Amino acid sequence: MIGERKKIKIGVVGIGHLGNYHLQKYQKLENCEIIAVADTIMDRAQKAAGIHNCLALPDYRAMLGQVDAVSIAVPTGEHHKVARDFLAAGVDVLIEKPICATLEEADELIGLAKKKNLILQVGFVERFNPAIMALEKVMTRPVFIESHRLHPFFERGTDVDVILDLMIHDLDIILKFVDSPLRSVEAVGVPFLSDKIDISNVRLSFDSGCIANITASRISAKTMQKIRFFSPEGYHSVDCQKREILSLGKRKNEAGQQQIIQNSIEVGSHDPLEEEIRSFINAVVSRSRPLISGEDARKSLELAIDIIKKMKTAEVI
Repeated sequence: MIGERKKIKIGVVGIGHLGNYHLQKYQKLENCEIIAVADTIMDRAQKAAGIHNCLALPDYRAMLGQVDAVSIAVPTGEHHKVARDFLAAGVDVLIEKPICATLEEADELIGLAKKKNLILQVGFVERFNPAIMALEKVMTRPVFIESHRLHPFFERGTDVDVILDLMIHDLDIILKFVDSPLRSVEAVGVPFLSDKIDISNVRLSFDSGCIANITASRISAKTMQKIRFFSPEGYHSVDCQKREILSLGKRKNEAGQQQIIQNSIEVGSHDPLEEEIRSFINAVVSRSRPLISGEDARKSLELAIDIIKKMKTAEVI
């Protein structure tokens, strides 16, 4: 009789909004065992530890040597330090987006993970959105993209500009689907309720000829998470919030005239974060390249940094 497989020992660092969600998803996986949580606010750590029957730690470093894999959901400025310590200790890492605050920090983490043959996955949860995954089945080469990611104001996330907070999700998606060198960047943005940029509009031009117009705001009265793609075969509108896609194609009728038709697309019903966590654990078990690697995340970080530089210095990129 085959014995029970050894469970993967899990830790979560940063028990705020996202950290608690990570814990809920790990709890659902039979091959995972939550060992410890860490947060500088002990009340939060203790509350989570009580729910998930694990250790509560004020310092994440006490987790080293006790876990096989870790989720890191701390503020962006802390990503590099925390992830570096875990990678150096031989722990596989899932780190929330963006990978780091600077390219130099990202490069160090990528190099360390590669040197130690460890998994480094970055949490771009929209890649696991069932509507985005369905888009891959129908779209070929996009020629024009328009996206709006608008949210009401929350203090959470305001340690960085809206580009790194919200827009980077769309940058990641656009870079994946366009898959062409960037030709030019035009960008405007202003602070409003924080000392960081709270609303921004960006226009990207690619060598393929594709143009992307991207708006991100965290001062909106309502939430909107929509991205629209125009490609030779048709029009595809994705509502990330509702996890829906409207896909229109074209065909000739009996008279030889072009007509618009609605494509029938099967969209999954899975929870994006649960799918992201499951994907990370699958990479840990199989020792395979994660769906969103450190190298992938570096591309969107580089573009985000260029956009911020463009807005703040008016330099030509």
